[in-house]
Amino acid sequence: MERLSYDVLKRIGYDGFLLEHGPEKVMQFGEGNFLRAFADYYFDRANEVTGWNGKVVMVQPKGSELADKFNLQEGLYTLYLRGMEKGKRIDRRRIISAVSRCIDPRRDFDAVLSLAKSPELEIIVSNTTEAGIVYDPSCRQEDRPPASFPAKLARVLLERYRSGGPGLVILSCELIDDNGKALQTIVNRYIDDWGLDEGFRSWVNEENLFCSTLVDRIVPGRIQDPDELVRLEKENGYQDQLMDVGEVYGTWIIEGPEALSGRLPFDGIGGNIRIVPDVRPYKQRKVRILNGAHTGFALGAYLAGMDIVRDCMGVPAVKGFMERMLREEIIPTLPLDPVDLLCFAEAVVDRFDNPFIDHALLSISLNSTSKWRTRNLPSLLAYVEKKDQLPACLVMSLAAYIAFYSCNVEGRTDDALICRRPKGDLYEVKDDSWILDLFWKRKDADAAALTEAVLSETRMWGRDLTEIKGLFTAVTADLALIRSEGPLAAFGSCLR
Repeated sequence: MERLSYDVLKRIGYDGFLLEHGPEKVMQFGEGNFLRAFADYYFDRANEVTGWNGKVVMVQPKGSELADKFNLQEGLYTLYLRGMEKGKRIDRRRIISAVSRCIDPRRDFDAVLSLAKSPELEIIVSNTTEAGIVYDPSCRQEDRPPASFPAKLARVLLERYRSGGPGLVILSCELIDDNGKALQTIVNRYIDDWGLDEGFRSWVNEENLFCSTLVDRIVPGRIQDPDELVRLEKENGYQDQLMDVGEVYGTWIIEGPEALSGRLPFDGIGGNIRIVPDVRPYKQRKVRILNGAHTGFALGAYLAGMDIVRDCMGVPAVKGFMERMLREEIIPTLPLDPVDLLCFAEAVVDRFDNPFIDHALLSISLNSTSKWRTRNLPSLLAYVEKKDQLPACLVMSLAAYIAFYSCNVEGRTDDALICRRPKGDLYEVKDDSWILDLFWKRKDADAAALTEAVLSETRMWGRDLTEIKGLFTAVTADLALIRSEGPLAAFGSCLR
């Protein structure tokens, strides 16, 4: 079977959208599965829907053999977007033609610098992982290329400045807070380190727009089942070594002025892309609703015998518990428009019910103490402050956390507690060692003693939670209920 290419697509009669030639308007630091299923998908849609007529050049943050594979396939790859949308099963195939080529900067840094000077370049996109936006003092201006991504970007911007080119829009997609501002700060450190002139510093900070962004799409990546891969390639009529898979849901929140919409090609393409003055409320929305829902029900659901998130959506007690927690306890504490928040919550239910993703509850359980503190505790505190009463579901989720960490404890290793869930199989609780020690030392404690020890430990929560009126009594009662009647009955008690 022939490798994917434009000629092959013409021969097999492919009738989907393709852009074979176009000006290279985007320099993209990152060639991984996420950006290909996310940013490049949106650029491809812009080409089809708005006639943007732009190509993406990938620059590998770290060298690999992928550059050769992309270039052999002329930048083409097949993307499957899969999941649930308004209760319906979706499995969409699209050939992405927005990418023109991929550069390995270790082998051809001159190609990167040449693109930096191009008058057609408009946008820089990056996703170099959380470790990508870091300051490396060893990076020098003369390195080819500098080791860190921010140093590479500083070198790219210097080349553009010296060529007299206009400023760029820089979209940081790394999963850190204020990613755009963090990147801009490090670029300025390299300006200091390299002794560059103040004219360049002014141009970097006044003519370029460093945008913090929030990205949201689960991207499993490659097809893992070899039989399915063979079937898909047979159906497609070509071999594709770069096939990618993402969930159908996607959101890109971009922080910037209103005028930014005129510099980006996304108007009218759909896909939940927004330009907002402040990305932080949307980050809070994601953490409190999406991540908070996971942490809120996952531990109790696991004790009840479920193993993956999708299974939970078929159990009325769990799904009902989650939906009440979202609608009645979390959403009322958030600052965004309630209709927008409800739409986001409804999309979360679809995402959890995705038939193509097996999201293990045990993977969600890792380091649940910090997760509950970050994702759920702020909602509980805000609810108490606003309503002057306790939120029943959030309180129950805290009890379920304690139950998960203390269920039939049988052993302790260097990095885990060995517990046994009620249906009989062993599982590991993974968290900081001192947290595991707290539960290990109290493995035989009754509900009241354990609850008091956990809630009063200020290192876990940043405060003494027993000081919240009624919380100790409520969590103790919920923990006793989980232990005596089981998590499903306990979750169901919140729905009466």
